[in-house]
Amino acid sequence: MKHLLSVQDLGAEGVHEVMRLTDSFVEVSGRAIPRVPALRGKTVVSLFYEDSTRTRLSFETAAKRLSADTMTFSVSSSSVNKGESLRDTVETIEAMGIDAVVVRHKSSGVPWRIASWVNASVINAGDGWHQHPTQALLDCYTIRSRKGDLGGLRIAIVGDVMHSRVARSDVDAFAALGAEVLLVAPPTLLPASLEGWPVKITHSLDEVIGGLDVIYLLRIQRERMTEALLPSLREYRAVYGLTADRLRALRRDALVMHPGPMNRGVEIDAEAAEDERSVITAQVSNGVAVRMAVLYLLLGSGADLVAPPAGDQ
Repeated sequence: MKHLLSVQDLGAEGVHEVMRLTDSFVEVSGRAIPRVPALRGKTVVSLFYEDSTRTRLSFETAAKRLSADTMTFSVSSSSVNKGESLRDTVETIEAMGIDAVVVRHKSSGVPWRIASWVNASVINAGDGWHQHPTQALLDCYTIRSRKGDLGGLRIAIVGDVMHSRVARSDVDAFAALGAEVLLVAPPTLLPASLEGWPVKITHSLDEVIGGLDVIYLLRIQRERMTEALLPSLREYRAVYGLTADRLRALRRDALVMHPGPMNRGVEIDAEAAEDERSVITAQVSNGVAVRMAVLYLLLGSGADLVAPPAGDQ
């Protein structure tokens, strides 16, 4: 596999392979010196046209732990501000000698275009409302680490599905691994068409919350909304927020998840974010190991998978 542009690029077998590799890199991340020489001599560039904290830092940390060299592209201080096109920017960066491009862009489909222009591997770190495959992989790994398997689990994805690339990737990944996926949202925050989505739909969180194995809260993406889709955030919280009352209705062995950043007091209350069932910080820590696995899968040669660099033993 040369690129990771969507969850469909992997399929169920590929997702399982990433999970197996991630197990090795979780062990590496727990070492006193969490570094292996698996990608020594490789160069990974972060090309982020949208703001990011977790994903960008996670990929950069993952590359460094694999001993790869890293380059970070900053739109605010680049020739993009002088009118340079996306293609010229990408081809300029590739001319410096790179092996992988981690790209995030506000427009859907951009990673596919970049993959057609360069010889380097391209990893989609989020494109518009479309896909965010490594988030789905780390979500699957987090659930797997707590539940053992996703097969037969009932997972609710709650909130702003319309604008969420995370929801689209998670639906593909969760369903591929055998979970039952529910979308819980007001009609105004669902896509116009759900044809082909392997999901069930409900507009009432209270009707289903007691039977869930996982509740996955989505952020209300006000920056992507071009029209009034909600009466108010206060009303949204009253109907769809994970409040203290709904937390009590949730099963004791259920998991609470969120891709971040959280709007506390809107889709999730502070009490729920900090509950013992919350695995939100585990999602972030697992993200580094999952992205190590993805980089290794695309760029690794099979040697030095988990052996520490010489001198680090």
